[in-house]
Amino acid sequence: MYVGTLTLDILLGDVRSLKQKRSVVRPIVAELQRSFSVAVAETGDQDLHRRAEIGVAVVAADAAHCVDVLNRCERVVAARPEIELLSARHRLIGDEDE
Repeated sequence: MYVGTLTLDILLGDVRSLKQKRSVVRPIVAELQRSFSVAVAETGDQDLHRRAEIGVAVVAADAAHCVDVLNRCERVVAARPEIELLSARHRLIGDEDE
């Protein structure tokens, strides 16, 4: 069993309030959940207007599948015109890591 995680650091476009921030972040989270069947949440920078951290997690039987799903999630987020992806950190944990 493998667990893959992805942490996305995002700069939001013309956002002036936390309410506007939610209107940008929620659709991203929903699209990733719907498209890839992964666990997704806003995991950091909740009190900042123009920054967001989104965490993604996937569990799979093989490492290659985890890596593939996380790479596709990263590409989907990076392609969104209303945000700028500042960084993406991947982590893969396997049974042998225990």
